[in-house]
Amino acid sequence: MTSTLLTISGLTKAYPGVVANDDVSFDIGVGEVHALLGENGAGKSTLVKMIYGLVKPDRGSMMLKGAPFSPAEPRAARAAGVAMVFQHFSLFDALNVAENIALGMEKPPKQRDLATRIRDVSETYGLPLDPYRVVGDLSAGERQRVEIIRCLLQDPKLLIMDEPTSVLTPQEVEILFATLRKLTAEGVSILYISHKLEEIRALCDAATILRLGRNVGTCVPRETSAREMAEMMVGSAFEAPARAGKDLGDVALEVAGLSLASPGAFGTALKDIHFAVRQGEILGIGGVAGNGQDELLAALSGELLSDAGAVALNGRPIGRLGPNARREMGLLSAPEERLGHAAAPDMSLIENALLTGASREGLMRRGFLKWTAARGFAERIIDTFDVRTPGPDNAARSLSGGNLQKFVIGREVLQRPEVLVVNQPTWGVDAAAAAAIRQALLDLAAGGTAVICISQDLDELMEISDRFGALNEGRLSDIRPARGLSVDEIGLMMGGAHGMEVAHV
Repeated sequence: MTSTLLTISGLTKAYPGVVANDDVSFDIGVGEVHALLGENGAGKSTLVKMIYGLVKPDRGSMMLKGAPFSPAEPRAARAAGVAMVFQHFSLFDALNVAENIALGMEKPPKQRDLATRIRDVSETYGLPLDPYRVVGDLSAGERQRVEIIRCLLQDPKLLIMDEPTSVLTPQEVEILFATLRKLTAEGVSILYISHKLEEIRALCDAATILRLGRNVGTCVPRETSAREMAEMMVGSAFEAPARAGKDLGDVALEVAGLSLASPGAFGTALKDIHFAVRQGEILGIGGVAGNGQDELLAALSGELLSDAGAVALNGRPIGRLGPNARREMGLLSAPEERLGHAAAPDMSLIENALLTGASREGLMRRGFLKWTAARGFAERIIDTFDVRTPGPDNAARSLSGGNLQKFVIGREVLQRPEVLVVNQPTWGVDAAAAAAIRQALLDLAAGGTAVICISQDLDELMEISDRFGALNEGRLSDIRPARGLSVDEIGLMMGGAHGMEVAHV
């Protein structure tokens, strides 16, 4: 039996219109990997923010190593031995690794001494990292290593990890898990938040499930199936996505010889990309983060312009047309960065519905907004995609990440696109919501829409895709039928094996 590191007793936190945490209690043992599970909006983020000193609870208490623990700010939490790796990295691209880590330290040592410590810690825990590399040149997995090493240099007693594998390849996940097991063997406790339930089963010793802000149960993940945990999270059974048999139509979108320089200093140029997607087909595009996914979506959506003939919609060249013109023609998109790119943070959900739906939903007339219609469209998105929010007047930034993702995807799906391009459609979304989004994409395709799904979740791509390709350094592999692809073949495609002899369809 492990002794207790952190005891949480009756933590409660309310915001206007919602109780984020309601009398939550549980313990985390020394050297234990403890999962925190729940739907989007269940209260996970608020809870860990209270542990890390970002939010002050209204009621309740915490004990760390038997002593009262109530950090007024993250600096106090770090001093007590609590470290956190956030889902969204907080790194400066133009600075090197050591400089970024120094920014998070109270009293950083000299650069040379810090570089030596970074090398020592990174080698000890199997996360090799060059302290002098510029962060903008690192892959997503390497950037996560910077965040983890930054935490490990604090000699933490408790390490909080929020969706740590969302940007990692299967091989990088194994390396991370080996590191976490080494840490727990040394007595470090880990509070692990993830929507990937099979990972929870493989790694975690215990799990606490939150629903609507309350602790609704605990389980031992190794003794509980992923479906059982998902149903504990939502409080009911849910159906896995179902594929319908279908006949494909004509080519809806064709890309031929698409080459584009990256618009940013640390982006990825697209290099001679070719593919075609037919009506009713889902094309899955995989790859490790930072290999051209954002640039490809921008080139297809019209945010980046190309040669006129490089992109064709229903046989019409659209490479020189911007996003609004492409939307009117039926090519819609949902980018990966939901807050700031897909949605304006300080605008209401009604205003965000207007941003992309004005033309196709008839929400404007002669330059004037049809506010009642816009409200109705926003409410339809909220109802259809079960977006947890007090109402459509709430700002986008008030939603949890997963609920905003459901709103963004729903906004595009309900506009009945001829072609839909989505990047990371279920990133940070709980199991039930992810199943609903995937089903929505399958239903769109069954209705004749051509769907391009860019994702780092290989299980997702294999579940919904008809054909599959992988991006590597801005190049797209040969497109192959998704059914029957092995993990080794997918790994080769993701690693840049562009000259493979493959069957084409």
